[in-house]
Amino acid sequence: MISAIALDDEPPALKVIENFCSKVDAVRLEKTFTRPKEAMAYLKKYPVDLIFLDIEMPSRSGIDFYKDIQQSTMVIFTTAYSEYAVEGFNLKAIDYLLKPYTFQRFQQAVEKSREYYEFSRKGEQAKLQSIYVRADYRLVQIQLTDIIYIESLNDYIRIHLENQTSVMPRMTLKAIEEKLPPSDFIRVHRSFIIALQKIESVRNKIIHIGEAEIPISRSYEKEFFENFED
Repeated sequence: MISAIALDDEPPALKVIENFCSKVDAVRLEKTFTRPKEAMAYLKKYPVDLIFLDIEMPSRSGIDFYKDIQQSTMVIFTTAYSEYAVEGFNLKAIDYLLKPYTFQRFQQAVEKSREYYEFSRKGEQAKLQSIYVRADYRLVQIQLTDIIYIESLNDYIRIHLENQTSVMPRMTLKAIEEKLPPSDFIRVHRSFIIALQKIESVRNKIIHIGEAEIPISRSYEKEFFENFED
């Protein structure tokens, strides 16, 4: 599922996005903002895959805001002014929604983002065999096939490895999730990511991997079982 935030200086416009996002399966709207400064601070701490971004805002334009994002993030511009369309597409925006837009038009934009997201992640997955994390004051290379599951421990995470000592880098679960191919790893709880291929059994919303018993929370249940059944 694509993680997203929305930034618009008009609260009613954010309500429309919240409502439309609740009706589609491809996007999980994490948070909404009316102030660019607060949105930027959030992105630096919690990167997302997609931004619904208004262009015409009194404190700062959405164009300038997007140019300053120091991460690879898809954008769908939302604005009442059609003259910004060309500049928006020059920034390789996924789409451009001219207010007021319909739910059908919103769905089309989300579908474009889903297609681009899946295409880009497949390309990464094809070449990705290991990741690097910083732990014990050094960079540690971890083979993806060695990862059993990952758990959150406040400011740290613990990466449980097959037949090896676990590794504990100082980072968030969200940050490590961004590094992992979604076809092989899935978040099942706010505190756990598991390797799909390592699952031994699932019973009563509990995943069994070796001696570990990992709960599946309600917010991740639907996505997990869809991937697990596939």
